Amino acid sequence: MQSIAIFSRCFKHLILILMLSGTTASAMAQQVSHATGKPQSKQLKNFVKLANEANVTYIAPDGFKEIKPVKNDTLSFDYALELPGEEFEVWFNVRSQRRALAGFANMVSDTTKTDDNPDSLYNKTGVTLAEELSGGQNYFTTIIPPDYLARYNATEGKTYLLDLADANETKHYKYALLITLHKDHVGTIVAICFGNEKGSGFFKNIFKAAKSLRFKS
Repeated sequence: MQSIAIFSRCFKHLILILMLSGTTASAMAQQVSHATGKPQSKQLKNFVKLANEANVTYIAPDGFKEIKPVKNDTLSFDYALELPGEEFEVWFNVRSQRRALAGFANMVSDTTKTDDNPDSLYNKTGVTLAEELSGGQNYFTTIIPPDYLARYNATEGKTYLLDLADANETKHYKYALLITLHKDHVGTIVAICFGNEKGSGFFKNIFKAAKSLRFKS
């Protein structure tokens, strides 16, 4: 019961984060990722290209530093950031509908035999990642309400609050919030926020990162 109460409070924090960050993102929608005038790294240029293919806008969050994303047979991400001094990272994946199908095929065997609508594959992507990152432990899942999805121009979305399995790949972080957003016939956004505590500080840092990506209208 105590765990349920904690997760319930965390979900309320998350909804507030989505509401505030969605409002901020809407106000900043006309900005481009290089609005600060700083030169883009090759990694960022590639990520912005992928984002454009998926009809996604990227706005670099203040205070974050670019780091090398994890890319291996188990986990593969397009872009990653850390918040210096906060023990907090966020990893991003963006996929057009075409790329989402290819990426899912690499994660789950025999996907070519599935009868699922391609627009529903974001669900399996989230579940597969959640199970992999948690090491099979229980995790808390929420469906993002339609009014908050509208702030990101998304059709569907879910969050997964995880106790992480201890692993070198995730740098021995203890907790993660996995967020999946999908827009039918357009693409999918996956963001994972990592931290070593899941109190108010963790969710404040999520707020700082949450306004980074949204689908274009």
